[in-house]
Amino acid sequence: MPDNVDAVASLNILVVDDEANIRKTLAICLEADGHRVVAVGNFQDALVENGARTFDMAFVDLRLGAADGLDLIPALLTASPWLKIVVVTAYSSIDTAVEAIRRGAVDYVPKPFTPAQIQLAVRKVAEVRSLEARVASLKEDLERASPEADFESRSPAMRRLIEVARQVAPTDAAVLLSGESGTGKSVLAKAIHGWSRRAKKPLAIVSCPSLSPELLESELFGHVRGAFTGALRDSPGRIAACEGGTLFLDEIGDLPLSLQPRLLRVLQDREYERVGDTTTRKADVRIIAATNIDLEAAVREGRFREELYYRLNVIQVELPPLRERADDIAAIAARLLAFYAKLHHRRILGFTDEAVVRLVAYRWPGNLRELRNVVERASILCGSDRVGAELFPERISGAEAPLRTGGRVSLAQLEEEHVRRVLAMAKSLQEAAEILGIDQATLWRRRKQYGI
Repeated sequence: MPDNVDAVASLNILVVDDEANIRKTLAICLEADGHRVVAVGNFQDALVENGARTFDMAFVDLRLGAADGLDLIPALLTASPWLKIVVVTAYSSIDTAVEAIRRGAVDYVPKPFTPAQIQLAVRKVAEVRSLEARVASLKEDLERASPEADFESRSPAMRRLIEVARQVAPTDAAVLLSGESGTGKSVLAKAIHGWSRRAKKPLAIVSCPSLSPELLESELFGHVRGAFTGALRDSPGRIAACEGGTLFLDEIGDLPLSLQPRLLRVLQDREYERVGDTTTRKADVRIIAATNIDLEAAVREGRFREELYYRLNVIQVELPPLRERADDIAAIAARLLAFYAKLHHRRILGFTDEAVVRLVAYRWPGNLRELRNVVERASILCGSDRVGAELFPERISGAEAPLRTGGRVSLAQLEEEHVRRVLAMAKSLQEAAEILGIDQATLWRRRKQYGI
C-alpha cells in the first residue's frame, strides 16, 4: 500500500469470482491491508458464506460460469441489507454499470484492475460503514437518554385516541394535535411518523414561536444567496430537507399571519418557492401540527386563517391533561422510574405506597413533562431501593403529614385519601371497588366527586 494512503478500518470482505487467479490476487491485496477475506467461486457458495458470516462488503464478478452476477446482488442484499457490493468484470459497459447500481451495487471496478483501484473502493466503503456505525451509536445514545413513547393506558378515551392516530398514520392526511403543554404532542407526532410509510424518510421539527417571522420563513421554505442581509449561501429549508418524510410544526397557533398563505399552498398544491427565488418547487411532505391554544377562537379573532385551519384539521387528536388520566399516573411513573434508574445506574425497585398516593393526588399542571422531571429528580436523589414521597418537590409531597386515623381530620378527608390510595395500588377499577366494598358505579361517583 502506498505510504501516503492512510490506513482504514479492518473490514470483513467476501470475494465472488469464478477465476481462481482473480480470487487469489484480490485476497492477497486485501489481506495485506489487514482485511479479513473469504473467497468463493460460484453463486451458491456466495449465498452460503453470506448466510453464515457477517460481511461489510463484497467484490462480485458479473460472470460466474453459467450464472449472472447481477442476480447475485439482490440475493446477497436480501440476507444482508447493510452489505456494500462492488462489481468487478472484464465485460465493462455503461449499461452493465447502471444495471448493477440499480440492483444495489455501490461501485464498479473493471478488469484488469490495479491494487490502487481496489484500495480506493475499499476506502470508500470503510468510510460509509464508519459513518453508519456512528449514526447507529448516536441513535442508541438518544434512545437511552429519552424514555420511549408511553401509550399504555387504562383510559378508554386515551386508547381510542391512540387507535385513531394509528389508523391515520399510514395515510398522508394532515393531523392536528391539540392539548395542554406537556401532554405529549411531540411524542405522538414522532410516533405517527414512525408508524407511517414515510418512517424511513426524515422527520423535521420546527417550533413556530422560536424564530422571528423572517427567520421562520427561511427556516421553512429555504432561501437563495443574497435574498436578504446575511444570506451568504443557498439554504434548502426544512421542507426540502424532509422530502418524502414528515414536517412537524409545533405550536402552529403562533405561525405569523404573513406565512400562513404560504403553508396553505404547500398543503393544497404541494408547491412553494424559496425566499428570493422564482423557481417553483414541489413538496412531498406530510404535515403534522400541534397547538396548545384554541385555534377556532384564533380564527374568530382573526389571528389564524380559517382555510388553513380546516386544511390542518383533517384529523384532530386531542390529548387529555394528565389530571384526567389519574388511573394511568402510577403506571407511567413506574415505567419512568425504571428507565431513569437504569440510565443513572441506580438499583431502585419502585415507589413507596405513600409516594404513589402523592403522585396520584397531585394535579400535574405541567402534565407528562412535569411528571418525567419529578421522577428523574427522585431517581437521582434516592439512596435506597424505594423512592419515598420526601424526594418529591414540596408542591407534591406537601408540607403537612399524611392523614392518619385518630388525627384531627374529617371522615370525608380520610375517605378521599383511602379511595386515592386504593385506586393507586389496585390493578383495575373492579379490584379497587372490591377492596373498598362498593360497586363500580359508586366508585365512579366517588372519583368524580374527588376529581380523580
